[in-house]
Amino acid sequence: MRDGSSLDIERRGAFRLDMEKEMVDVGWTDGGGQQYQKKVTCVDFSRTGVRLDSDQPIPLETKTHILFKAASPGSKSMTGKVVRCKKQDNGWFEIALQLDD
Repeated sequence: MRDGSSLDIERRGAFRLDMEKEMVDVGWTDGGGQQYQKKVTCVDFSRTGVRLDSDQPIPLETKTHILFKAASPGSKSMTGKVVRCKKQDNGWFEIALQLDD
């Protein structure tokens, strides 16, 4: 039974971590071979995916790499592909990446 408390059971299959709008580096290559590297806001992270907030769209199915804590010796790099890119009312884009295993 749900009571609205913080003890409610997580309904998703994967644990999610609120990234508190941490900046991450994202890179990709478009269909024409043009390479991009941007700092974007990471909204949340799970074992299977990442949600980003960007001023620039990234096309669906685009292979990407993402670097967390780029300036830190303990930085972590991952790869994935774009599974959602939705323009928001504010003109920015919500981008969802499915991470590679």
